[in-house]
Amino acid sequence: MTFPSRPRAPRAVLFDLDGTLADTAPDLAAAVNWLRSERGLAPTPYAILRPTASAGARGMIGAAFGLAPGDEGYEALRLQWFDRYQANMAAHSTLFDGVNELLDGIRAAGMEWGIVTNKPMRFTDPLLPQIGLAHAGCVVSGDTTPHPKPHPAPLLEGARRLGLDPAECWYVGDDLRDIQAGQAAGMVTVACAWGYCGATEPVTWGADMLLATPADLLERLREVAGVAGMPVAAA
Repeated sequence: MTFPSRPRAPRAVLFDLDGTLADTAPDLAAAVNWLRSERGLAPTPYAILRPTASAGARGMIGAAFGLAPGDEGYEALRLQWFDRYQANMAAHSTLFDGVNELLDGIRAAGMEWGIVTNKPMRFTDPLLPQIGLAHAGCVVSGDTTPHPKPHPAPLLEGARRLGLDPAECWYVGDDLRDIQAGQAAGMVTVACAWGYCGATEPVTWGADMLLATPADLLERLREVAGVAGMPVAAA
């Protein structure tokens, strides 16, 4: 774990979704391998697909078909992948171990929490209640604002919806875009090594903190709040 010199306790913690709160890689990978099977191709090994899950369609199609946005055939695959994923988005997706306890601890401290994701609203809205995240204080999807992360607009919108100054928020994510967006929004940034990118590269990206587990984040929040048991955050 890497800690900065005692940042102020937040009034809210905002989270990325895929690879941060929820392990959605199994369903993302299943959708792209369905596309391969439809074309008579063998499935791409899950170990190859999982580290790209935070990049959504771009990551899955890139890993499974070697295509990038702008390449011939990419857009047709992307639209088909969207449809297949939407039909089966919660078959195997779950929260990461320790996330429920983390969110309970945040709420017990009187802090808010919310979700800011690049996942399009057509997926975010139906997925959250199916995986136990319907009680988020705010939800900002990839198409809620004109710009997705790494632009700060989605994070600023999340703070606005909670009625808070961005400087009163921490942002937690597992991708470079998350840290860039958080820094641009003026938030304390937390890189989570339990996410997808942490398994394949050093996840620091200049973040204020690098934490190994959701329990580590809860411990850090208790530390900056001042006392074990994490009292109610100051208004």
